[in-house]
Parts: sequence; C-alpha cells; structure tokens
Amino acid sequence: MLVPIVDMQGEKVGEVELRSEIFEAPVNIPLMHQALVRQLANARLGTHKVKTRGENNRTKAKWYRQKGTGRARHGSRNAPTFVGGGVAHGPQPRSYEKRMPRKMRRAALRSALSVKAAEQRLVVVDELKMAAPKTKEMDKTLRRITSGEGKKLVLLSERNESVELSVRNLAKARSLRAHYLNIRDLLSAETVVLSLASLKVIESILGTGVAKVAGGEE
Repeated sequence: MLVPIVDMQGEKVGEVELRSEIFEAPVNIPLMHQALVRQLANARLGTHKVKTRGENNRTKAKWYRQKGTGRARHGSRNAPTFVGGGVAHGPQPRSYEKRMPRKMRRAALRSALSVKAAEQRLVVVDELKMAAPKTKEMDKTLRRITSGEGKKLVLLSERNESVELSVRNLAKARSLRAHYLNIRDLLSAETVVLSLASLKVIESILGTGVAKVAGGEE
C-alpha cells in the first residue's frame, strides 16, 4: 500500500510503501475488543473498599431488649439493614488484571492499523520537529496535514519535548512514543499522524524489514 509523505506544511514530498502484514492485515474485531477490554481492566486500581458489619466501629451493645418490644430481634447496630451499619457484599480490594498473549496483542494492533489505513486515516510526515514548544503552531500544522475535527494521535520515534509540549495543550490531540503504541489510543483517535522514524519503529516491533520510500532514501 502506497501512501503519500507530507511535510509539516502539508505539501507532498514523496510516497512510502506500508508493509502489507501490518497495514493490510485481516481485521479481527473481536480480538481488538478483547485487547481493549484487557487494557482498560489493567488500568483499574481496584482499591475500592467498604466496611462490613464486622469492621464498622459502632457500639457492640444490644440495641434493645430481646422480648417485649414487638420488634424483630436485633443484637447489633452494625447490621446492613440500619443506617450507618456495615455494607453487605460490597466491593473489596481486588485485581482486575487480564492476561493476553503477546501475539494476540500485536495482532490486535495490526488489525487497528489496518482499519486506519483502509479508511485513509494514516498521515505520514517526513519529520516532526519544532524549535520551541508552540501549541498554536502545532494546531495549525495538524489542521494542514489532517482532515476533520476528530481526535489526532501523534506518534513520535523518541523523546521530543518541543513537539510533546506543543501537543499536550490541544484538546483533541495526543502525542505518544511509537514504542508505547496501544489499542486504546489507536481506537480512540480518528487520525493517526506518524513520522517516517516512528513508522520504522512500528515496523520493527510488529513486522520485519524497513519501509521503502519512493523518491527518497530508504
């Protein structure tokens, strides 16, 4: 699959061939869903906690006498039926961790990237660089090289403080290093913007070989 390469002004400067095993892989929707559920579950802290009737610090004295009141028998105010009492079957600290083999996780990423490529939601930039953090300039750049008002995911090959700080204040954009590419950020973004360097990082993780650039260096 050939896609155009643009510069930060939105001008076409060449073409790059996307590897078919990554960007034209079979789309497996259930697998992508499983990977997303796993990532969201693993992000949960699981620190929720309520007190049971045994942990509630109230008086242990019998509330009222056993017989003669006409009321039901009760021995403690900590019972869940009373206001201020313990909670029955409430949430306790637990782990929500879900496991998924690496091959399946990477196959889910290939499916998501293939969907973006098929819908022409991938924008390849020759180089992403800024002399200093400028949110306004980055906003203009993203508007030039992408279409639509949806969320943008900007992939970087390595730490780039100027670009990261410029993207950080944009409400509908997020920067991410290609090594940390994940299914949640891919599916939540309408358009994925990646440099040639970050493309090589993705291909080194999800495939083999290096992309071929038409009209430029490989």
